[in-house]
Amino acid sequence: MKVMIIGSEGMLGHDLVDILSKENEINTTTIYTLDITDIEKTIKTVQEINPDVVVHAAAFTDVDESESKADLAYKVNSLGTRNVAVACKEIDSAMVYICTDYVFDGTKGSSYYEYDQTNPQSIYGKTKLAGEIYIRDILSKFYIVRTSWLYGHHGPNFVKTMLDLAKTTDKISVVNDQIGSPTYTVDLATAIAELIKKPLYGIYHITNSEHCSWYEFAREIFNVAGIEVDLTPVKTEEFPRPAPRPKYSVLENYNWKMEGFNKIRSYKEALKDYMKLLQLEK
Repeated sequence: MKVMIIGSEGMLGHDLVDILSKENEINTTTIYTLDITDIEKTIKTVQEINPDVVVHAAAFTDVDESESKADLAYKVNSLGTRNVAVACKEIDSAMVYICTDYVFDGTKGSSYYEYDQTNPQSIYGKTKLAGEIYIRDILSKFYIVRTSWLYGHHGPNFVKTMLDLAKTTDKISVVNDQIGSPTYTVDLATAIAELIKKPLYGIYHITNSEHCSWYEFAREIFNVAGIEVDLTPVKTEEFPRPAPRPKYSVLENYNWKMEGFNKIRSYKEALKDYMKLLQLEK
């Protein structure tokens, strides 16, 4: 297939290029070569490439900054996504949209299924959900992929932050009352490569399996790294942030399972592979 990746410069974008290029013809755009908030430029660019599938991985992802830059977040995450969807409709291309666990409020207390009621609490979550709604209104050929707690080789992430902190301090506090599923961008990109092989359109939750709190994730990181740190669990209220976070946003990969795809490995196994890469860099 011919696949266009929008946002190829991002953490997930890099892995999408690496993995999708193994079986597909790849065309990419970055924030520097395509402004998705410009509908005419977006349509023209997509028409010129004429892909079978557009993977839309570009977004305004700063959750806290979105609170003070709501117009920008809406322009990129909502209207930009609409523009990509309109461009896909023009050429009858399928679209993959990378969305987030932040479309849920985190109060359910158990894993969220694809059909559960959304109720985003942050500007980021609201603008990403608006992107979903535009896609569903405009297209029939789409894969909305909700994921969570991403980390990978090509961008800043929680794993790197913890390892960097451990270099300067032996006492670290991490919140223990936000629960989710850490997801390795390589595994997410691999799943997307499988998904687009068939017209199994719809909403998918795709994360690594198993879940933990940020504190438990940090503990696992230091265990794998063999680093001794005085790690203290704290409540979210002790680390006030501009944007509210869902307390329990574990995503049940239900549609993925129901379509017969293999269960995605545990975040613990994925973390080991990622940290091996970090070691090789040294």
